[in-house]
Amino acid sequence: MSSYFKVDLLPTGNAVGLIFIPQGIALSFYGTAGLLLALYLWLSIAWNVGSGYNEFNRELGKVRIFRKGRPGKDKTIDLSYSLDAVQAVRVKIRDGINPQRVIYLKVKGRNDIPLTEVGQPLPIETIETQAAEIARFVGVPMEGL
Repeated sequence: MSSYFKVDLLPTGNAVGLIFIPQGIALSFYGTAGLLLALYLWLSIAWNVGSGYNEFNRELGKVRIFRKGRPGKDKTIDLSYSLDAVQAVRVKIRDGINPQRVIYLKVKGRNDIPLTEVGQPLPIETIETQAAEIARFVGVPMEGL
């Protein structure tokens, strides 16, 4: 009887060497992983991770970008630059299956900093208007259009 189960019925590969894992154990693993992922996502929503504001202050000559993070030490992003360090306001518009419409702030010696919120892409006219207002206020050129 044991030789009956040692027959390899697949034309490719070696199915005889596969280790049997009960279906309940496998499904328990995937269920636990799904619950942990759902908990992580719900906590991120409850903590409002990623929310914040952009502050452009001409009187102080500063640009401040603040974003909330997860609870804990040093989890928030608080960037502050002088208006002189800002080189340009860049707009990135990509259409297709995964559309992307983002306004970036180009700062000397730094990567581009996104200013728009994550979510549904805003209409192109709104993005262009917001980027033009920021560029005009800061007194820098607008790129990417």
